[in-house]
This record gives sequence, C-alpha cells and structure tokens, in this order.
Amino acid sequence: MSEDLPAGWQSRSLSSLGEYSNGYAFSKRHWAEHGLPIVRIAQITGTQGVEDRYPGLLPSGFRITDGDLIFSWSGTLSVVKWQGGPAWLNQHLFKVTPSEDVDRRLLFHVLRASVAEMEKRTHGSTMKHIKRSELEEFSAALPLCGQEQAQIAEILDTLDTAIHGTEALIAKLKAVKQGLLHDLLTRGIDANGEVRPPQSEAPDLYKSSLLGWIPCDWEAGPLQLWLSDKPKNGYSPKEAEEWTGCQMLGLGCLTGVGFEPNQLKNAPFADARLDSVMLSDGDLLMSRANTRQLVGLVGVYSDVGTPCGYPDLMMRLKPTVETSAQYLQFVLRSPMLRRQIQAHAVGTSESMVKISGRIVRDLVVAMPDRQEQARILDALSAASTNLDSESKAVSALRDLKFGVMDDLLTGRVRVTPLLDAATA
Repeated sequence: MSEDLPAGWQSRSLSSLGEYSNGYAFSKRHWAEHGLPIVRIAQITGTQGVEDRYPGLLPSGFRITDGDLIFSWSGTLSVVKWQGGPAWLNQHLFKVTPSEDVDRRLLFHVLRASVAEMEKRTHGSTMKHIKRSELEEFSAALPLCGQEQAQIAEILDTLDTAIHGTEALIAKLKAVKQGLLHDLLTRGIDANGEVRPPQSEAPDLYKSSLLGWIPCDWEAGPLQLWLSDKPKNGYSPKEAEEWTGCQMLGLGCLTGVGFEPNQLKNAPFADARLDSVMLSDGDLLMSRANTRQLVGLVGVYSDVGTPCGYPDLMMRLKPTVETSAQYLQFVLRSPMLRRQIQAHAVGTSESMVKISGRIVRDLVVAMPDRQEQARILDALSAASTNLDSESKAVSALRDLKFGVMDDLLTGRVRVTPLLDAATA
C-alpha cells in the first residue's frame, strides 16, 4: 500500500475495479423499426436520438438498462450512467460491471475523474481510443470500507444533482429569454410597461408593414433611416510583434452573443491610418466578411482599457440620436434580420462571403421610439441578470465539485467522521 494513502485505502488499476464488456458489432442487416434501441456513442453523448432498433435476442452481456455504467472508449472518451431504459449496446462502448468490493456509484465518479488523464494518452489519427489492456496502466485510490465508498459517492452525487438542476434551469431561462426577445422585437412594451398582446388578440394595436404586422407606433423601413452616416470599413495593418500600447480587434471579437474581447492584436506603432478607426466605448460594429452563417455578426464595443481599432473585415455603424446602439444590435441579431443578411451576402465560396455598406443600409427593420427601446432593453437586462446569476452559480458548483473530488478521491479528506456520527 502506498505511504501516501491513509490507512484503510488502496491503489488499484482501473481494470481491477470492474468488468469491461464491449458492445455488439451491429450492422445494417440488424437494423429494424421495432425492438430494443441500439445505443451508439451519439446516444451516449446526447448528440442524437435513437435511430435504429434490433428485435432479436442476444446474450445478456450486450443488454443495458437504467443505472448501468457505460464507458465510451473510441472516438469520444466519456462515462455516463445510462437512463434510457432497456437497450442493446453497440461496439466501441463498454458496459462496466463493478467488482464485488466496489460501489457502483463511486466507480462512476472514479472513471469520470480518470477520463482527463486518459485523453492525454489517446491515440489514433482519425479515431482516438483507449484499449481495454491500457486500463491496467491507470490507477485510482479508494477505501476498502464499503460504507466509506458509499458515503463518498453520496456526496459527489449530491453535487451532481445540484449541477444538473442548475443546468436545467439555465436551459429553461435561455429558452424563456429567446421567446421574450422575439416578443419584444415584434410586439414591444407599451407605456404601461406591458408586452402588447398578439395581433390576433388586439388587431387595433397593429398595422401592416414590409415586415408584416408591427405596433402602430413603430416605423418600418431601410436601416439607413436610423443611421447618421454610412457604415465605415475598418483598417488592418500588419500586426506588431510586441506590445505598442495600442491594439486591434480580431474578427473573432464579434460573436453570436455580441462583442467579446477574445482576439486582440498588437497594432503597429505610429500608423496614422489607425486614427480613423479608433473605437469609443459603445460603438456598434458588424462583421462584413465571414462564412454565410457568421457574416454580419454585430456587437457593441466595450472599452478594453487601451486604445483599440477595428479591422477591415468589420464596419462601424453610427445610429442616430433617436436610436440606441444596444437596442439596434438585438434587432440585427434577430432571426428575421439574420435571414436578410445571409440572403444578400455575396461570394463565390461559402467559406467567405461579404456584405457591403449598401446591403446593410437597405436592410428592412421595424423600430420603436427611443423611450420604448429603453423599456425593451430594461426587460432584456432583467432576463440576462437572472441567466448570468445561474451561470455563475453552476460555475461555482463545478469548481466546488472539482475540489471536493480531489479531496475525497485521494483520501486527503475523510468521510469516516460522518460515518462515526451516523453510527452513534
């Protein structure tokens, strides 16, 4: 026994902790519309629903049910507790049956903690995998006492439950925010602070426009009506090799959710052409070249702490004083405007298409007045605050679990005092 382990603990190879049974090599001739589902890696990772079934009989070792541990060892390394009901396991997946002296729930956490180390050892140019024999080379520490194993698993399960619950809430909040955004950009908020009812319920509140029904107080027309100047392209000098005190944005700073300072470059020293593309906090930017799916992404620039310019593949939009840049970015990110942008983008290759200032100015938008824009932004801000709060909470829970796992799965922190208290 290692001197680094506490009394009553042992270090064991992963292969000794259970039996790893590979799934069945199903082929097209086995597929049917009826029978138990065939579970592949896509179903394990949740990227795809069940597509094929097998109605026949196979040895029980290939059958899985709720609670079984599944180890994806080829293509994607992953460990899950299967919760999809009775099914057949496909090849490239192990069903893991714990050894008699190993708690099933603890083994799940041990294997998941081991995956990160396994990924460093994966091999294969197009299909990375871990051989069954290599599991002998990976080890884990665990207590001999079954009660202590169960107590550790219980603590980690509790943290997992809290994480999954918060993740589900985040997904729900995102869906609610997306639905709210659609309602706000098509129905708006009236002077009483209420979202207007749909046109079908209150036809007198709406009028027909180029974009369909819009509130009577709104205007619809080309975007140029709400811009004080033509969109202006940026400038892309050669990146400096060292810090100069001035930076430039990379195209990656415009994302699907707005501006993110995640791709900053060193601007050259004393380049006079940079003066005309230096940014101010609150400037509205749009990408003018990218793939068809990404062209026309928008974001409101937030000061990065140093003088910063924008590149040639972006353009700066200047809203009128009656138009909020923050509000306009939501309009330009809406599905209706994204479809317009993608439809008008030009290029011979889908890997790089472009939009011009003229295309941008001619985009058809529907706009409320500045006061209603502010009310809509307040409503969106409240939704974002709730979402940000839960996102921070789940991040904190993940950090907590990482620390707790490191303590509990090494024996650095013991749960035996808990067991003693329970016995007493």
